[in-house]
Amino acid sequence: MNKINRFFPLEEQSFFLFGPRGTGKSTLIKEAFSKAIYIDLLLPDIYRNYSGRPERLKDLVYAQPNGSVFILDEVQKIPEILEVVHSLLEEKKGWQFILTGSSARKLKRANIDLLAGRALLRHLHPFIAAELKELFSLESALNIGLLPVVLDSKDPAETLKSYINLYIREEVHLEGLTRNIGDFSRFLETISFSHGSILNISNVARESQIERKTVECYVNILEDLLIAFRLPAFSKRAKRKVSVHPKFYYFDAGVFRSLRPSGPLDRGGDIIGAALEGLVAQHLRAWIDYKKYDSNLFFWRTSAGSEVDFIVYGQDIFWAIEVKNSALIHNSDLRPLKSFGEEYPEAKKILLYRGKEEIIRNDIKIQPCESFLKELA
Repeated sequence: MNKINRFFPLEEQSFFLFGPRGTGKSTLIKEAFSKAIYIDLLLPDIYRNYSGRPERLKDLVYAQPNGSVFILDEVQKIPEILEVVHSLLEEKKGWQFILTGSSARKLKRANIDLLAGRALLRHLHPFIAAELKELFSLESALNIGLLPVVLDSKDPAETLKSYINLYIREEVHLEGLTRNIGDFSRFLETISFSHGSILNISNVARESQIERKTVECYVNILEDLLIAFRLPAFSKRAKRKVSVHPKFYYFDAGVFRSLRPSGPLDRGGDIIGAALEGLVAQHLRAWIDYKKYDSNLFFWRTSAGSEVDFIVYGQDIFWAIEVKNSALIHNSDLRPLKSFGEEYPEAKKILLYRGKEEIIRNDIKIQPCESFLKELA
């Protein structure tokens, strides 16, 4: 694949860069900071050198001029090294530290405070359509996702399977995050049925035959490894009773498709519909992060069952977005957005579908999903 320019905004001060494996963190940072001192904590010899004595980092830093840049890749491998970075930043010698990670779990367990705000917190996501431009294919994105490591391979489907196994083996099993890898693997499949739906921990526990507390722990592990997220319900200024339970999504449509079992009794449209909704979710999350908007992503659902897939809410933005895996739009498809608009007339209402025309009906912008994703630049 040709070099793709990422929309990630580079920083001039120290920052954390978190993101799942395979999103291109190391490639991005090494290209952007080509003269930086690079420390890869995944390498066994480098890991041994610093895990025993993290303060050795000071010896390396002091040997470089003031204002030098240092990259610590996969910093969660040695959480204690952040205390050393903290003390170095306190010296105010102009050093910049770029700290990448694919998991926040060890940092949380070690009570690391992420340098007490002395470093920015940034996230890298899979590719988005506007980055890929003419290389973006909606059909491909719905089947194999948008992970750089997958799109850049000769056999994307096989790479996607290996990617899942990599997480299970290296991040979960070797880190000792769960004692029963068989239960965790079964959980990964079971919770894939919750992708794009209200998360019901009790149902997942029952269907996977795992204790409820264990399932809750597993969901937390997925979030800490950045391969899944819970979307909260929108309840600001609510005039009627709304849902308080979050929705669940895998971070990439391809990862969802790889984990979601299918058989003769499954309706393909349901799976594609969930993948399409997840694809929009991952684009909106990336767009919000990269634009540095003071905004957040929600969904809206009343106790009566009226639901809008996504609410983007911030100081200068208020969008209500419904996603339909259909090339035709019926009046009934507009009802959730109309209902939301009655309660929140300030919101811009958007319905994304698989058709080709962009139209406005009942003050609702109806737009092809592919064109909407490409406009999130």
